Amino acid sequence: MNRSIKILISGGGTGGHIYPAIAIANEIKLRYPDANFLFVGANDKMEMEKVPQAGYEIKGLWISGIQRKLTLKNLLFPIKLLDSLLKAGRIIRKFKPDVVIGTGGFASGPTLMAAHRKGIPTLIQEQNSYPGITNKHLGKKATVICVAYDNLERFFPKGKIIKTGNPVRAGLLSIHKKEKIEKAREVFDLKKKRKTILILGGSLGARKINELIATNLPLFKEQKVQLLWQCGKLYYDEYKKYNEMKNVQVHAFLNQMDLAYAAADIIISRAGASSVSELCIVGKPSIFIPSPNVAEDHQTKNAKSISDKHAAILLRESELETFPILFESLIKDEGKQENLSENIKELALPNATHQIVNEVEKLLSL
Repeated sequence: MNRSIKILISGGGTGGHIYPAIAIANEIKLRYPDANFLFVGANDKMEMEKVPQAGYEIKGLWISGIQRKLTLKNLLFPIKLLDSLLKAGRIIRKFKPDVVIGTGGFASGPTLMAAHRKGIPTLIQEQNSYPGITNKHLGKKATVICVAYDNLERFFPKGKIIKTGNPVRAGLLSIHKKEKIEKAREVFDLKKKRKTILILGGSLGARKINELIATNLPLFKEQKVQLLWQCGKLYYDEYKKYNEMKNVQVHAFLNQMDLAYAAADIIISRAGASSVSELCIVGKPSIFIPSPNVAEDHQTKNAKSISDKHAAILLRESELETFPILFESLIKDEGKQENLSENIKELALPNATHQIVNEVEKLLSL
């Protein structure tokens, strides 16, 4: 292909939508160094910061999700949607993309709708085991739908579905190398003889997980483990005081996630789609605490699809009082840790990004 291709990508709101979008763009760029990229996100969301940091241009739409209760934001939603559809249409007319890719988030809806109207090939990257309303609607007109779980023909046209897995951050495939583990311990100043518990509540943080960890600090001390705790930027001011404790590190955000994963012996995490996919590749014993406050309760469904295969432990927020017994049992049972680790590795789809871009290339030839 001699001409310079143009790729429009829309996804954001959380790291779970942003990082897959960036991973796809990076892979396309490797294959087509002269390709032109433009991202479309939602104004005031984290993609407006993270995408430029990754070296890509982004345009913002005035769009947000529908709240579960009656609020002014809900009353404004039809106006925001119309405004975003019009702006997305203008962006597409000016940029003239060859392919439009949606990885989820508020902005992907109007962007892909506008692309459909222009007859531009579209690819949806559905990360969850249970799609949201927007992707269910978009899937009817999408050219191809790349998924990470089985049985999604319940929601999408079967002929459009390709199981690829979810794109993950570069560097995760090498986390088991001895030199990377040593570097991780050095970067985070961790003790070699203590097990490291990595706590992830998502890029913004999770109040229930933070409260759980704070409550159980005496338990962690008793079990002689060290904590690498990403509490999220929304909660850092509240929890940074625990940095004064021995063997406890509190971070607003962990920029070197490959090193954090390499350092970890056990991981406690939310169950967003990207997190689940990453942890399958990481292959460490994991406890998923899904957020119940997400559309269609999809995090619980994501976590259950892994725990049903005896590849992780699912702990619902309604059952957090059982955490001390569960954790103590796991930390003392090396055999269970090994079984969880081996089982979750079996579910990994490490070539997801490569396969998704293969599908993009097919669309470029249409």
